[in-house]
Amino acid sequence: MQSAESLLEVSPVVPVVVLEDADHAVPLARALLAGGIGVIELTLRTPAALEGVRRIAAEVPGIHLGVGTVVAAADVERAVAAGARFLVSPGTTPALVRAAADAGVPLLPGVSTVSEALLALEMGLRELKFFPAQQAGGAAFLSALRSPLPQLRFCPTGGITPGNARDYLSLSNVGCVGGSWITPPELLRAGDFARVRELAAQAVALR
Repeated sequence: MQSAESLLEVSPVVPVVVLEDADHAVPLARALLAGGIGVIELTLRTPAALEGVRRIAAEVPGIHLGVGTVVAAADVERAVAAGARFLVSPGTTPALVRAAADAGVPLLPGVSTVSEALLALEMGLRELKFFPAQQAGGAAFLSALRSPLPQLRFCPTGGITPGNARDYLSLSNVGCVGGSWITPPELLRAGDFARVRELAAQAVALR
């Protein structure tokens, strides 16, 4: 993601959210802010996702609002129209990069190999999602990239937990991590946003 307000600097942890009920979107965003996390990634994995984006954009403007699981140009259009301020993709393609650039919205595209990282670099990208992080080599892999590719920074996502987040956050080429443990579906279904706030505060303390 290339922007003056880099996603990688907003919070040490980016909550990756699968939203089942759009009514949960606003209280969830407010709970994250109250816990000290100023960013949210709503994934396009449920029918409620875009309505949730629209509600957060309208009612919680103080949070840095992103849409994840963007895999096609049509997803870019729908997400931006709903109010996304940044986009996250599990992979990197020229079509996605062009669509995001045309829409004027920063994209955090995913890579999992050195060759993919080089291709992203050729497209002018400097900040990338490393996905699936644990399965693709973990913190040791990103540590090994620091010498040959010092110009790249990453947001690892996939298998990140409170137990291993610090391993990633200690690396100079990692700006933040993405994780779903702050907003587990069972808490959202129960409407336990007080617990979400507590988990957010604990996540901020990881750095």
